[in-house]
Amino acid sequence: MVTSSNNATPLMQQYISVKSQYPETILLYRMGDFYETFFDDAKKAAEILDITLTKRGTYNGEPIPMAGVPFHSVDNYLARLIEHGESVAICEQIGDPAAAKGIVERKVTRIITPGTVTDDNLLTERKDNCIVCVCSDQLTYAVSYINLSSGDFYCYEAETVTAFESILQRLHPAELLYSESFKSYDLIASYQGLRRRPVWDFDYDTCFKKLCKQFNTRDLSGFGLNGISIGICAAGALLNYVSETQKTTLLHITSLKTEADTSYIYLDANSQKNLELVENLQGGQNHTLAAILDKCVTPMGSRMLKRNLLQPPKNLQLINSRHDLIDEFIENDAVDQISDLLKEAGDLERVTARLALKNLRPRDLCKIRQALIMLPDLKNIMSSYSGNTAAYANAIPTINELAELLSRAIKENPPIVIREGGVIADGYNEELDYLRQLTDGAVDILKKVEEREKQRTGITTLKVDYNRVHGYYIEVTKANSDAVPDDYIRRQTLKNAERYITPELKEYEEQTLTAQSRALALEKKLYDELLDSLLPYLNTLIDISKKLANLDMILSFASVAQQNDYVRPEFTPSRDFLIEQGRHPVIEQVLNNPFIANTSTLNECSTLLLITGPNMGGKSTYMRQSALITLMAYAGAFVPASRAVIPDVDKIFTRIGASDDLASGRSTFMVEMTETSSIINQVTSKSLVLMDEIGRGTSTIDGMSLAWAVAEYLAKKGCYTLFSTHYFELTELAKSFANVRNVHFGAQKSGDSIIFLHNVEDGSATSSYGLEVAALAGIPNTIISLARKRMKSFTTEHLSTGNQNIAEASSSPEVPAEVEDIISTLKSLHPDTLSARDALNLIYTLTDKVKEI
Repeated sequence: MVTSSNNATPLMQQYISVKSQYPETILLYRMGDFYETFFDDAKKAAEILDITLTKRGTYNGEPIPMAGVPFHSVDNYLARLIEHGESVAICEQIGDPAAAKGIVERKVTRIITPGTVTDDNLLTERKDNCIVCVCSDQLTYAVSYINLSSGDFYCYEAETVTAFESILQRLHPAELLYSESFKSYDLIASYQGLRRRPVWDFDYDTCFKKLCKQFNTRDLSGFGLNGISIGICAAGALLNYVSETQKTTLLHITSLKTEADTSYIYLDANSQKNLELVENLQGGQNHTLAAILDKCVTPMGSRMLKRNLLQPPKNLQLINSRHDLIDEFIENDAVDQISDLLKEAGDLERVTARLALKNLRPRDLCKIRQALIMLPDLKNIMSSYSGNTAAYANAIPTINELAELLSRAIKENPPIVIREGGVIADGYNEELDYLRQLTDGAVDILKKVEEREKQRTGITTLKVDYNRVHGYYIEVTKANSDAVPDDYIRRQTLKNAERYITPELKEYEEQTLTAQSRALALEKKLYDELLDSLLPYLNTLIDISKKLANLDMILSFASVAQQNDYVRPEFTPSRDFLIEQGRHPVIEQVLNNPFIANTSTLNECSTLLLITGPNMGGKSTYMRQSALITLMAYAGAFVPASRAVIPDVDKIFTRIGASDDLASGRSTFMVEMTETSSIINQVTSKSLVLMDEIGRGTSTIDGMSLAWAVAEYLAKKGCYTLFSTHYFELTELAKSFANVRNVHFGAQKSGDSIIFLHNVEDGSATSSYGLEVAALAGIPNTIISLARKRMKSFTTEHLSTGNQNIAEASSSPEVPAEVEDIISTLKSLHPDTLSARDALNLIYTLTDKVKEI
């Protein structure tokens, strides 16, 4: 850390003083037309931004590293720093350099961090940007988050590691604050933008008072936070950090929400990942559920859609209201007409957030104006359809007086920033119009002066011009210097010309520059007053943006339903779970061939489907589509099926695929067992569980035994379960449990090749066709042939073991009738006619009976 020193220049002393207040933040220090960085900040900025690292003066005998960027293009550099996870403090010149005695006064006017940034050019427009704060006590994890763009402020308390990880996975924070006393750093270490905060930031009393002050309340019971809650510590610490960085009142953060677990479908971190809801397994957005469903015409609608996919509500009244609107939009063929108008709303949500933070730019005002002007037409069109569509339109407020004010006050296409003026419309303010006329008129006056002087002096090349250093001047080439009148006063000598001023020009200059300065100052004053006049409308603008975002999401659902032949799902209080001719919403869009639909049926008498069949036969697709259809129904969308009846589902779990977690020292099997354990410990009778080939990461006997035990546990639990396996022995569960039903995916073998039918049928499969699939994958024929020989050898060896067991059983003085039946069956069969599966089943059964004897 650089500390002040007597040998530092006044400028460096000022810089060091400011920097000491922001030791972990890159300080952009305004110097004229550049933002400069110094010392370690300069080294870091040069590396991240790929800019030149130079030197300026010395400090304690060493050159001072320096790197800078032009002020007019700083936003591009800010975006790169934010993407890199850095926080940036902007230190502006707040004094007038011309009037300053000594160095110009400077101060930090804003701090930009990855989680608090609201500028459009620094954000991904269709993705939420959240800042999260976590802390914990001995029993509970607290998670609080703020989305500055929407004003959402939430607080959660998780009693398990799994629940804690699920929340973080869903929020995917851009910045994550944690207490320096936080004991579970390994749970958050993989996230970017980590900020370690001191313990006193999480002091309960301080946080409680901070929250009460923000909401102007005496306590927090109205927000569902009763008694001493660790959540208050996380929320208070987060609010304090955001307030410090924004350096303004957070006007749009008006409440703290504490959602109960029962308000939404619970999706653990693995399910969010495995189902590829908003991000695919490679970290991209292609071939995800969001990519299929997102036809939103506004960024705020797209973000709302993704929130609902990651956290589907369980409020059936809300869900049915969305389905009702989709029905009406499709019936009235109104999707395109309403969407075309809704485009004009733009990203009103983020613009409104910048208004609340008093960080609004001129073109943001144009976006608000554009949205408000569009609203009456949107409401009129929706009202013409009557029903729920008209009711929704009536609930959207309008602010015609604000639209009219912005139309009068702001030019049609203003500059990006107010700095140079030209934002306020002509006719809005008489004094501003007058000052602009003086400024604009000066150009005409100078032209007249130039023509007059040419005639008076006879110098045809004479010209009247202006620059910032010398003001207005008359320029004459040296060849014509003898013709210069006596009233010209020499101002500057150039190589081939002389520049002069006159008392008349000096007077014009003073009038013009004074008018320009006064006009700019007045325009900035009018702009600030205009922003202040918008603040009383803030809450209404927030309400409008949320309703329009929700409308956009529902229109997107309707558009996709129309295009892809989706149906409205039905919700039932019973235990019936039925998806007739269901399709995978993503895969059906990327296949070149028609997707083969399949039916899923679960109910009180059949809660577990045990799914067998060949690799590539469609088991995983079938399982995933059932979960995605359920999730879509609760999100308020129509679904890809001919009919869907959905019961009360509280959680969705998936155990699909696994890979080594080498960084944590966990093998594939350990990862698989950890995920399975998490499901077992959280599942209820209302949960939907997908278990795909559990137990394959260890030996056959161990894996099969574990798979059997897990399936048996889930069958007894009575949850809705789709359980796929290659352990055909597990199909025997259906004989012991009435609520277990065997289904399989068919395939047809032709010679050494195989045709996958991709259709689900009752009963169990007879083979996994592993060798045929290996051949399709390109395994050489020599290896396939060797594998077939080894398979036959393995079968014979197992039969030999069976014959030995037969002999042992025959010599026993008391052979049960069941064993005699098995022995007779084995004696009557020959290895060439006995399938490996049948032989193994008989051997295992016989072995168990022999052990009993």
